[in-house]
Formats: sequence, C-alpha cells, structure tokens
Amino acid sequence: MSPIFDAKEVAQHNNGSSCWVILYGKVYDVTDFVSAHPGGANVILKWAGKDATEEFDPVHPPGTLEENLKPQALLGSINSASVEEARRQVDPSVQLEQDPPMHSLLNMDEIEQLATKKLSKKAWAYYYSAADDKITKSLNTQAYRSILLRPRVFINCTECSLETLLMGNKVSLPIFVSPAAQARLGNPAGEAGIAEACRSLGALQVISNSASMTPEQIVADASPEQSFGWQLYIQDDRSNSEKMIARVNKLKAIKFLVLTLDTPVMGKREDDQRFGNVISDITEASSSEGSKEKMEKKVFAGMDPSLTWTETLAWLQERTHLPIVLKGIQTHEDAYIASLHRSQVKGIILSNHGGRSLDTSPPAVHTLFEMRKYCPEVFDKVEVWVDGGVRRGTDVVKALCLGAKGVGLGRPPLWGLAAGGVEGVKRTLQILADETKTCMRLLGVQRVEQLGLHHINTRMLEQQVYDGPSGLGTCRAQFASKL
Repeated sequence: MSPIFDAKEVAQHNNGSSCWVILYGKVYDVTDFVSAHPGGANVILKWAGKDATEEFDPVHPPGTLEENLKPQALLGSINSASVEEARRQVDPSVQLEQDPPMHSLLNMDEIEQLATKKLSKKAWAYYYSAADDKITKSLNTQAYRSILLRPRVFINCTECSLETLLMGNKVSLPIFVSPAAQARLGNPAGEAGIAEACRSLGALQVISNSASMTPEQIVADASPEQSFGWQLYIQDDRSNSEKMIARVNKLKAIKFLVLTLDTPVMGKREDDQRFGNVISDITEASSSEGSKEKMEKKVFAGMDPSLTWTETLAWLQERTHLPIVLKGIQTHEDAYIASLHRSQVKGIILSNHGGRSLDTSPPAVHTLFEMRKYCPEVFDKVEVWVDGGVRRGTDVVKALCLGAKGVGLGRPPLWGLAAGGVEGVKRTLQILADETKTCMRLLGVQRVEQLGLHHINTRMLEQQVYDGPSGLGTCRAQFASKL
C-alpha cells in the first residue's frame, strides 16, 4: 500500500533542494526534474509543496507525467481532507458545498454563477475576459434584446422540430458549439466532455485550434452521425499548420475547416492580465521589445497577420479536401467578398470573437442586418452562421429569422462544463433547445426553415446598424476576376 501524506508534510518540501507537488491526488518528488522543465524552473517552484493540479491539468495532455517523470517520483497519495483544511486556514471563507442538481439550473446566468464559484480566479478570468471595456461583449447580448418578436395565433403548433442541416450535415439543433480554447480549465472532461454532450443532444461542435486535448482524443467516442468542424489559425511557420491540417484531414468526424480571421493580433484583455494568465505572463517576462515579440510568437504562433483573400485561400484549398468556412466576418463588405470566393468558401461565421479582440466592434446581428440591407444575395451563395452573446432561445430564433442557418455558443458550454462537467454542458444545450422550441411554437412555427423577417420587429436595431456607403463597387472592382 502506498503512503498517504498530509498536506502539511508536503508543504515542507517547497524549494529546489526538495520539491514535492500534488497532482491529481498524488504526491510527486520532482526535484530532479525542476532544472529540466521546458517552461523553466520557476514555473514548478511556484507550486512547490502545493497542489498544482488546477495549474497543470489544462495545459498538459494525458501521459505527460509518465513521459517526463521516473516511476520512483510517485511517492504516494495525499490526504484530501488535509488539503481542504490547509485551504481553509489560508482562507476561512472556503467551505465544502454540495453542487445543486443540474436540472435545478434554469438559465445561462445561473449556470455561469455556479461555474464562477467553482473555477479558480485564473480560469474564470480566461473564460470571462474580453477586450478593453467589454462594450462589445455586452452589446453582443443587448443587441438581441433590441429585436422584438411578432407572435401569430390560431396555428397548429403541436409539433415543432429543430432539425436542420449545417454545412450539409444533419443535426438536431440549429445551435452549435463555437471554438473556445482550454476547456480543461473548467473540468478534466475538457473538449471530449463537450463532444459527449453534443452527441447526446445532436449538436455540432467546432473544435478550437487551442483545445486542451488533441483532435483525436476529442472525436474518439463520436457517434457515426456526429459532426465536427476544426478551427484553424494559420501560423507564421506554415509547416506547423500544414501538419495539423494533414492530421485533421484523416479524421472522418471532422467535416469542415473554420479559418478564424478576427484575431490577427491579440486584443487587450485586462482580466487575463490581472489574474496572471498567459497574456500578462508574456509582458512580465519581457526584458526588452525584442524578447517580448519572441515570446508572443511562441505562445500565439497561430495568428499570422499577413493573411490575404487571394493567397491564403488558394494555399488552404491546396491542402484540404474539406469545405472552408471563414470565421470573424464583421461587415457586409467582407461577407460579399467571401461570396465572390464561393468556389473556395462554403460558409461564413459572423463573429467578433466574443468581444475579445476589438472593443466596440459590431455584434453579429448588426452584420446580419447589414447584409440584408446591402447584399441579401449573399445568403443564397454561402451558408451564414453567427455567434456571440446568445443567452436565450429567443436569441437563437431572432438570428434564424435574420437569415442565419446556425447559431453558435462560445462561453456557455465552458460555463456548463465548469458547473457540472458533461451534465452541465448537456443542461446548457437542453435549456436553449427547449427555449428555442417554446419561442417557435409561440410564433406559430413548426420548422426552422419557416422562420423569417416577418416574425421580428427590428426597428430599434436599425438605429444602431451601419448606414453608410455600401462599398460593394470597390469590392467588385478589386475581385473582378471572381465575378
């Protein structure tokens, strides 16, 4: 029987001469590994004598311990009660509370509130953060509130179906999971847990380029009818992107690629900086402008700022047989240009990256309305999806009425995962599915494709939407060869 250690005993081994850490309820002697750690000795020494699971788990795939530590480094198990007692001594407010059952949570706000209580400050900051003053993050949700619904009566709405096609793939919901990084910050089930929930509800999932699990791990238990997209950031070193594309091409469950364009450089996210996430760690570690640039490229190597319509799309099409979807369209002009490249581009996602890139950029519903006003023909040429700010089923319906085929969720599945693991994500999707059905039935609608502009009043929204020159003449001239 392996030894069981008390937290106080482990805490005594807190330096480079004797460095113990707690990981997943086990005690490891990592003294010999400190100097060899790829991230530097200070990263480990910061957690010497402590439980480092929350810091370690989200950024290290399964098998990392076995690959880097000798078998004798595992000393034994930790007395979990002593860990909680140590935490209470540091912070008397820490209490062991029983989670409420998932079915008792009634909306996205309640799920987020529970998740916030359970997450570390660092993890919460990563999920919650947005650029600058978070105006766009807030406006993403507020914009839906400015659209009013127009219910109809005396229509048989006994039956109501949410089934639809997204990029030609049959799904049970017009709601999809948008790419969001580091799911294991919220729960060890990670992106595979989200995939399990999507399988249960028949929803589509777009996997983040910065997922905390490999694509193979995430789709391993997918059902034959389950569909995934893979988000792609094209890196400065194109060979790295080519290797990832080649891997994804081999996975039958992944049906299309989503090239994200709305973050050629990182936005300023102060919550991340305040709680020591990777963004602020980069700044603090920089001793000069040169070293800062070098570290930024190491951590955010996915964001090549030199992408162009002509060069990048041709490069990508040569390397994959999968349909290409462009994510991050925020103006009707770019939506129109995408439609000119429809031999390469099969869909677009109107998105401002959850308000995490450029603050005061428009919410997706504004761009939807712009397209309706300036270039409605785009809806017949490429598939149009949206994400950002969706918190109610009524939001989903309003986006569908404006012409979106799919409506994405970014933060809500992460909050659900943090609140209750796989069951939390299922509850998140179920709430929105139920609300969407209720809304459709009260509008007198039985099927998703019946929703249209006649079901909504957008007069308040119109006051906020861009009303300047169309700019389409310039677009036509620039890409005349595509016409």
